[in-house]
Formats: sequence, C-alpha cells, structure tokens
Amino acid sequence: MNYRGDVIEESLRNKAVLSELHIVSTRLEQVTPRHKTPWLKRWTLHTIEVSEAEANAVAEELSRSLDGNHWYVDFKNEVTHYIIFQTAFSR
Repeated sequence: MNYRGDVIEESLRNKAVLSELHIVSTRLEQVTPRHKTPWLKRWTLHTIEVSEAEANAVAEELSRSLDGNHWYVDFKNEVTHYIIFQTAFSR
C-alpha cells in the first residue's frame, strides 16, 4: 500500500531530493498568518507517492534534506503515518 504526502519545497535545504521523489502533483499556496512562516509569501507543495519498499529510505533522505528545526514532512497510508523531522547534519 503506497504512501502519500506533501513536501513544501521551501522547507528543503537540499532541493535536489525532489528529483528523487515520485511527484504526483504540484501546487502553489499563499501563506497566511496561521501558517506561522512570515518569511514566506507562498509555498510550493509537491504531493508525493512513496512505495512501501522505499518508505524508510525516503524518510531518511527527507530528514537529511530539511532546512531548520521548524519544518517537518509527513506521508501516510491507511495503516502507517511517517512524520519526518530534520536529523543532525554535519560535514
């Protein structure tokens, strides 16, 4: 059973990860005060589909690609919900 979720492009430090994802659709959304991201005027939301076999690897890659502590990505199916935060990153 595949997973679906949205990735906010502006939340990514490493946007190259987008080329590795199966993007089903893309839409722009105006940011409002309730979003609590006043440094952005709009978001680019990519709806992604992730196979069960790839879910852990995709979650790890997204975790390494997020920018800052205030962002997360999630994707889910009817059974499991992945909620992904940034991991410690060092070079």
